[in-house]
Amino acid sequence: MARAEADWLVGLNATRALAVKHNAQLSCGRVQTPTLAMIAKRAEQIRRFQPKEYYGYQTKGASLVWNWRSKDGGSTTFSKEGIQEVSQKTSNETAVVVKIRKKAKKSYAPHLYDLTSLQQDANRRYGFSAKETLNHMQKLYEHYKVVTYPRTDSKYITSDMVSTLRERVKACQTGDYVKACKQILSTTIQGNQSFVDNGKVSDHHAIIPTEQGVRMNELEYGERKIYEMVISRFLAVLLPPCEFEETEVTAECAGEIFYVKGKVLLQKGYREVLKEDSQKEEERVQGLGDFTKGQKIVFSNGKITKDTTKPPQPFTEATLLAAMENPVHYMDGLDKDLAKTLGETGGLGTVATRADIIEKLLNSFMMEKKEGYIHLTSKGRQVLELAPKGLTSPELTARWERKLSDIAVGKLQRKTFDAEIRSYTVDVVGDIIASSKTYRHENMTSKKCPQCSKLMLEVNHKNGRMLVCQDRECGYRNSLSRMTNARCPQCHKKME
Repeated sequence: MARAEADWLVGLNATRALAVKHNAQLSCGRVQTPTLAMIAKRAEQIRRFQPKEYYGYQTKGASLVWNWRSKDGGSTTFSKEGIQEVSQKTSNETAVVVKIRKKAKKSYAPHLYDLTSLQQDANRRYGFSAKETLNHMQKLYEHYKVVTYPRTDSKYITSDMVSTLRERVKACQTGDYVKACKQILSTTIQGNQSFVDNGKVSDHHAIIPTEQGVRMNELEYGERKIYEMVISRFLAVLLPPCEFEETEVTAECAGEIFYVKGKVLLQKGYREVLKEDSQKEEERVQGLGDFTKGQKIVFSNGKITKDTTKPPQPFTEATLLAAMENPVHYMDGLDKDLAKTLGETGGLGTVATRADIIEKLLNSFMMEKKEGYIHLTSKGRQVLELAPKGLTSPELTARWERKLSDIAVGKLQRKTFDAEIRSYTVDVVGDIIASSKTYRHENMTSKKCPQCSKLMLEVNHKNGRMLVCQDRECGYRNSLSRMTNARCPQCHKKME
């Protein structure tokens, strides 16, 4: 209750002060404004980035491609002269095998889904927004009753649920999952610490299927894709690990080290159901054949590879969700205690509210999507300038959460915290009123509002473009265009 009232008091008053002072639809708050600040910081990193060329060297021998390895263990260098020297020394020379390392390895299934990780994967794979994923999950949970409660931040289940796993697996016997389900049901299903841990379950356990089955053809496209993700992740933790043998052969040529790696898949294990992971794994699997220590190999057709360092990518919804969950990297003058508090309390917002925050920032035109990437609008950048500095950093959340934790264990009285919040709210409103900064519309058009005759603004909505009256009290808006699901027959982009 203390958290809810603090958010309400600060957010409502700061938003109202900004809107009244600048007569524009502006808003700020403890979660949404630091989210904008993170996007701005990423944009600044991209703007300041200076690309730098780096080089590698590859050569052929024994029908395989060998990569050069530097003295520090890397496979690239920024020195063009150095890599040219490697090329001259080793071109068409004989190498000697100095080391053969074979190692049996296992890879284990990823954790069960919590809401944030599900939203991230759904955005990466299918382009679903965080809100769309949550809506699909709510339908699967409330209407079809085939998944457990979606708004969870846990990736584990409790030990008392292990006895229900067999019935849940039976409910998953549909489509491509029949074979995996039969394999699991043919053995005794046991829980292990990779997904069963009472200490790591907070209010709700991980998202898993219920004992209620469903015909896939009853589900809409989005619902089916999300349900398949939940099923495959659930079955994966119950299947054996993926086993493979990794071989690395190291050869020396003219004082330089070269290597080649190969994998032989022994048992697919959980990759039977995680198709994306399985496809990536199969692309990397290659046998090397037999080598012996001291074997001589003639290197030929060597070539210098060249590439440039890449700037950080703008945020997508998936990476923005990850940043909101762990915003420590975006705190200036990082305090270790505050960083620890943020890590323990789950970052900015909660699993239940992050999708709504992102949706709100898009709908209020403070940020926009371009080809799947999120960018600040002029309005968003100006809000960061106009908002009190304390509201633009995740540090405020960390300080609040520390005090809220003290309230929870009885170290701090709630009325003391309330008094501090009220005092802080007065300061925030005072800062906004006293500021000499002004807000200017950079997207003004020559078209007049049909209701109040003021000039209108052209904004990019998440699904198209629209005209919006600049006067917040008028609120008139009119769509100019919408993005459709129809694809261009030539370039396959969505048509407007």
